[in-house]
Amino acid sequence: MKKKSDKQKDLDALKKDFEKAQNIFVTGFEKLTVQQDFELRKTIRGAGGDYKVIKNNLAEKASEGTPAEPIMQKLAGMTSLAYTSKDPVALAKALTTYAKANPSFTFKAGMVEGRAIDVKSIQDLAAMPAKEEIYAKILFLIQASAQRLVTAVSGVGRNLAVVIDQGVKENKFSQ
Repeated sequence: MKKKSDKQKDLDALKKDFEKAQNIFVTGFEKLTVQQDFELRKTIRGAGGDYKVIKNNLAEKASEGTPAEPIMQKLAGMTSLAYTSKDPVALAKALTTYAKANPSFTFKAGMVEGRAIDVKSIQDLAAMPAKEEIYAKILFLIQASAQRLVTAVSGVGRNLAVVIDQGVKENKFSQ
């Protein structure tokens, strides 16, 4: 049995995590083996996230006054949290991929950028391209426009030079 001071420390630590994390995924993990749990934690760390198994009433108390409060109400069953302050898409992809391979791992709720989302939205988020891929596409579009502009501008000068050169060769320009 934990002492009251230890319970308070756990509550304070979880409250700090809720205040710090921008993206939280509340999950259920019934009947996971030790090996599956190890793989899950490894997957989450690889996506830049943290993972905790929590008590439902502790999560509800710790979430009071934080953006995570709506998703921590009325939790039931075995509950865990995967959270990050970094890219929510990478974590959602990692969790969704893991959930497909392990049907006993389920989503209960989520919070992205401080807004509560449902399970369907988590799967939609996981279907989005990663942040780096979006940046690469935007950079390509910016470069493509600049490249077309340079080609058009240099093409006008080149075409003018060709016309003048042909005119001189055919003696159409008098000096």
